[in-house]
Amino acid sequence: MRLRILTFGRFAIFYTIVGLLGCSGSPPSTATKNNSSPNILLIVADDLGYADLGCYGSDIHTPNIDLLASEGIRFSRFYNAPMCAPTRAMLLTGNDNHIAGVGRQAVTANVFGYEGRLMNRVVTVPQLLQESGYHTYMAGKWHLGNSEEANPNNKGFEHSYVMLEGVGNHYSEEGIFKGIPKSHYTEDGQITNWPKDAYSTNLYTDKLISYIDKHKEDKRPFFAYAAFTSPHWPLQVDKKYSDKYTGRYDQGYEALKRERFTSLMEAGMIPKDAKLPPNHPLIKPWSALNETEKKVEAKKMELYAGMLDNLDENIGRLIAYLKDIGEYQNTVIIFMSDNGAAGEDYYNDPEIRPYISGYYSNSYENMGKANSMVSYGPQWAEAGSSPFRYYKAFTTNGGMISPIIIRNPVVKGQNTISHSFTTVMDLAPTIYEWAGIEYPTYYDGNRIYPLKGSSLVPVIEEHTAIIHDDDYVFGMEHSGYAMIRKGNWKITNSVHPFKEANFELFNLEDDLGEIEDLKAKEQKKYSELIEEWRLFTRETRAQLPR
Repeated sequence: MRLRILTFGRFAIFYTIVGLLGCSGSPPSTATKNNSSPNILLIVADDLGYADLGCYGSDIHTPNIDLLASEGIRFSRFYNAPMCAPTRAMLLTGNDNHIAGVGRQAVTANVFGYEGRLMNRVVTVPQLLQESGYHTYMAGKWHLGNSEEANPNNKGFEHSYVMLEGVGNHYSEEGIFKGIPKSHYTEDGQITNWPKDAYSTNLYTDKLISYIDKHKEDKRPFFAYAAFTSPHWPLQVDKKYSDKYTGRYDQGYEALKRERFTSLMEAGMIPKDAKLPPNHPLIKPWSALNETEKKVEAKKMELYAGMLDNLDENIGRLIAYLKDIGEYQNTVIIFMSDNGAAGEDYYNDPEIRPYISGYYSNSYENMGKANSMVSYGPQWAEAGSSPFRYYKAFTTNGGMISPIIIRNPVVKGQNTISHSFTTVMDLAPTIYEWAGIEYPTYYDGNRIYPLKGSSLVPVIEEHTAIIHDDDYVFGMEHSGYAMIRKGNWKITNSVHPFKEANFELFNLEDDLGEIEDLKAKEQKKYSELIEEWRLFTRETRAQLPR
């Protein structure tokens, strides 16, 4: 194995060339589950903002996702990690990202918590489900290690077609960054190629349907993980989708942020007395743009909306397929995003642009095509994260609170909203309860860490209001940004370099936007949460950048 490291500024891209030869995981269990065991379809959108779904109040056309909401529960206070890979590690293990081995995205080191892959001190959801008799399938973005041992084929997935890296062209396997000629894909652990004329979201849907279809006659339940790469940049989509939104965003990102804030209130996702936080200081006011700049900016959002429109169409394909084979009513469907709306704009970042493949053109006429690399940047991400502060990468609410919908055929009270504080680590214990699985102390000869989440079944099936009591502590550290939430109180660090003194204190019961720092007024509560932070860093062995 050869490891190349491309560095620029504070960013690092790790490129691994791996010989995935003869890679095979454990054979599927021959056990059969009883008829009460549900199928589980886990759908993850990539970089989808909190305010971007129709059922959350957006203008974007998402009828199939909205259908799931009408038959299930929307969660308004669901926390992920602020970046893709840590969230995926927490999602598949029910544990902290450091404990799982992905303490920092795009870092691989021989240090506890920063190995860059899922370690044997945790066990994955598909591993336990597979041993319990489930078929386990995956299609889409892996982002949890490029090595043979890290491949989904060795982490419990019976069938998988995955992009190993965290980002790729939506129309081809062309690499995004200079020095990386192409993205890498494996199918069932073997290196494979990108099919000609394929589009990412359509391809991943095709693959997942083919896997389910292959074994549908044996009547064993399945766990299917649709890890879509949409609407992650580069914003690329066929014109028939983006053209639906032509002219829709000509009023600009600040107006859209206010519009989304109002529509979220009307949808019941945020309280009527919520306050809209100010934009990040680096965002240029819409009024300061010239007409050409405004035209380009509006096109970015049209492309983003078109990608989400296409994603919804493919979710409709999954729903229709499940209905066709008679499994829809026996399938739990979880739809979620992996972090807040994405503020990266590498094409226009002077530090990073030299490392972007030279064949991209972002001329207005070329935007959205396979050889363009458009991002919508922090300005539109602020609208997507409304009503929260900031966006992806930050440990503010805007970087971490994401939409999630759980559609369970036995849900109590369809088309409801839960305002209970929940986290991505709650999903693994929820799935285990549905599958009737007892979480082990040892797995494959290794002592494993206990789950850090709690089952959401009481909320979903009994409509209980609270999952975590006021003593429950949720912590996050990623690349020097950090937070601790305990009850309705939260400390947040959103500046570099990290210093403990930079933590701010917020009461989220009254201040979801994290606008008023109460550190000086509530010194006792601040000290309490600082002590929780110190306990958290000792437990996770977080390595804080200096």
